[in-house]
Amino acid sequence: MSIRVVLATHNAHKVAEFQEILGRVLPDIEIVAYDGPEPIEDGASFTANALIKARAAAEFTGLPALADDSGICVGIMSGAPGIFSARWAGPGKGAEANLNLLLAQLGDIHGANREAWFTCAIALVVPAGAGADPAADAFAHVAVGEWRGSLAEAPQGERGFGYDPIFLPDGLPEPQAGLSAAELTAEQKNAVSHRTRAFTEMIPVLRMSVIPN
Repeated sequence: MSIRVVLATHNAHKVAEFQEILGRVLPDIEIVAYDGPEPIEDGASFTANALIKARAAAEFTGLPALADDSGICVGIMSGAPGIFSARWAGPGKGAEANLNLLLAQLGDIHGANREAWFTCAIALVVPAGAGADPAADAFAHVAVGEWRGSLAEAPQGERGFGYDPIFLPDGLPEPQAGLSAAELTAEQKNAVSHRTRAFTEMIPVLRMSVIPN
């Protein structure tokens, strides 16, 4: 019997990505989409916003909840867009507008000065009585992962979402070297991404707090 964990997002891409990453190591966990109200993400960091979302989903559903807050950080822009990545071009403008604005802002910046990294904070919130130990108090934990690289000067590839078409990861093996995150297969991306790196830290905590002994 699978253990249901709600993912605090309405983004179907993220639900599929989380299930693929988790399914390889924790096949007993079923990631389910969140259908409740979206909280106001007024935190000043990825960690704070991830906790806000996970706590809201756990309270609404009564299930253990995962949430991530992630974004692209550009070195020459002092880490921006950062926590504002999803609304960089303005509320409701969408992923393509965000990407195009960032490319325009970096139009005169070339080479090593286009250093960038994806950051992901994953929060787990387990309501009292909903985890591996029914007698346990509520529990929260956050893990953070980074995926470093640089920004292409034009979009490359049709896979992925968000800023993937302009992100060129460092350290990819041949023949993947030079590909954008949107040119990688889901399996290739999920082997090295910021979410996978955060999950690597989160998996032992999930196993201990959610899966009964």
